[in-house]
Amino acid sequence: MPGWTAICKQLRNSNRRSPVQEIRYLTADRRAASYNLPVRILISAGEASGEMYGAQLIAALRRLEPSLEFFGVGGDRMRAAGCDTVFDSKDLAVVGITEILGHLPKIWGLFRKLVAEGDRRKPDLAIVIDAPAFNWRVARAMHERGTPVVYYVCPQFWAWRQGRVKLLRKYVTKALAIFPFEEQFFRERGVDTTFVGHPLASLPLPTITHEAYAQQHQLDPAKSWITLMPGSRRKEVAMNLPTILTAAAQLGAGHEFLLPVAPTLDPNFVLSMAQAVPALKNSLHLVPDSLPALRHSRAGIIASGTATVEAALMNTPFVMVYRVSPLTYLLGRSQVKVPFFAMVNLIAGTAVVPELVQHDFTAENIVRHVQELLPERPDRQTMLAGLAQVRTRLEGPVGAIPAPERAAAIIHSMLAPQTSHPSS
Repeated sequence: MPGWTAICKQLRNSNRRSPVQEIRYLTADRRAASYNLPVRILISAGEASGEMYGAQLIAALRRLEPSLEFFGVGGDRMRAAGCDTVFDSKDLAVVGITEILGHLPKIWGLFRKLVAEGDRRKPDLAIVIDAPAFNWRVARAMHERGTPVVYYVCPQFWAWRQGRVKLLRKYVTKALAIFPFEEQFFRERGVDTTFVGHPLASLPLPTITHEAYAQQHQLDPAKSWITLMPGSRRKEVAMNLPTILTAAAQLGAGHEFLLPVAPTLDPNFVLSMAQAVPALKNSLHLVPDSLPALRHSRAGIIASGTATVEAALMNTPFVMVYRVSPLTYLLGRSQVKVPFFAMVNLIAGTAVVPELVQHDFTAENIVRHVQELLPERPDRQTMLAGLAQVRTRLEGPVGAIPAPERAAAIIHSMLAPQTSHPSS
């Protein structure tokens, strides 16, 4: 523990914390290297995609520093990577402005539980991933305790509510962007940001053959396969899946329909909705993983979100769909500051894929667009060329280095003084 004179000197020089916060910070057992203990990292991920990115990042950081300890919010993949979860990320799976209101007491309780665990374990660094409604509060709490904060997968404040960038500027030490246009946007607004590439861009293509996949899931390899991805949250699926299934039924029995079930969802919930459409009894197949399904599908019907990036990376033409409650749409639409909803269109800067949002999201519109994509026609080839361009942009500035490795290297450099153990 530093002497009182040293504490007073640092208090006078500090412009980051109040005197009380500084005393707590300096007297706590935060400097793990001083005690020859592992460095602790709080990591908080929301939703299925963020949980996957968190698992990738933990693995990359442990390759650099095997002794690191992780605790926080995640799911099965992050636990498998070595994260001690305080609660599961699926408990944060809420969508929409109005939808989140009814969950505020629960979310507030989870937030307090995580912060209490942080106060007990005293992390040396905090990493928050996506889920801005929850994670900016985590960032603030950690910042107030003197803990450096990294935001990986930045909130999409460039799309709406741009004034909230001030939250990143105030509470985040380093932002790691996964979309190429984000670095300039956040840097121009005073946030220390580096584009590291998209985590999905480094994933290898599925190696299973079309025939083996067909056999594994009892599919007819002679039919056209269409992947259906309604979202990763229960409310999202409830809003999107019925219309998607109606469109699938109208497309007919000449197709096989693959429905990957996100790990944040109860398969029985999805199955019950699928069983409500008897026409799909023999042609709809629930599968565990999205990437092989997309890779071997002729086309996709994809809800707005990370799944659209997955489809682009798997070279699968698709139609983007999305629906929220009427009140959420009314409140949110005026705040949107970008010309497109689909991430692939934003990255390309043009309408690569059709967007069917809210009132345009009908079974008839889906069927019309999908039928245009199935044959080998110019529309399909134009979309494939656009998706290829998106993939190139998502790989990042140094294609040989995957995004999780780039992110881990930056984070490890921030930990360098603490991970350099004394030789004595």
